[in-house]
Amino acid sequence: MKHRCKTLLAGLLLLLAGHPVLADNPAISDQAALADLKVGKGVFLVDIGDPKKLNFYLEVIQGTYKGMKKQGVDPDFILVFIGPSVKYLSTSPSAQTEQAAGGVLLDIESNVEALAALGVKQEICAVATRVLGVDNKTVFPGLSVVGDGFISLIGYQSQGYHLVPVF
Repeated sequence: MKHRCKTLLAGLLLLLAGHPVLADNPAISDQAALADLKVGKGVFLVDIGDPKKLNFYLEVIQGTYKGMKKQGVDPDFILVFIGPSVKYLSTSPSAQTEQAAGGVLLDIESNVEALAALGVKQEICAVATRVLGVDNKTVFPGLSVVGDGFISLIGYQSQGYHLVPVF
C-alpha cells in the first residue's frame, strides 16, 4: 500500500511538472496575427437562437475587445444582430421568449450595455424584428435599428471591417 501511494505521488508530480502552466513557456498572445496592426475592425454577424449561447458570446466578444486592447490594438467593433437573436434584445419580450430564456434576459441586457460602454456599435435588423414580432420601439437602449442587417454587413465590409460570424 505504501509503495502504491509513493508511485501515485511520483506520477502526479511528474504530471504537474510537465503541465503547460508550470512549464517555462512564453506568454500566450496573438502577436503573429496582429503584427503591426493599430486598429482591429470587425463586424460581428450575430445569429443565435439559444439565449444562453447568445449571452455567452456577448461575454466572449467583450473579452476579445479587452484582449485586443491589452495587446496594443484599438478594437473597432460593430455587432449586427439578425435572425432569432433579436427576440432576446427587447425590453418587452413575449411570454414565450421569457420562458425560453430561463432568466438569462437580464444578463443579455447587461452584456449589451457593457458592450455599449466599451464603445461597441450595435445594430439590430428590422427585417428580423418584423418577422419575429419584436416592436422596434422596445429594443434595448444602445441598439440601432437598421433596415436590413445584410446590407449593414455588406456596407461595413466595404469600409474595411472584417466579418466575424457568430452562430
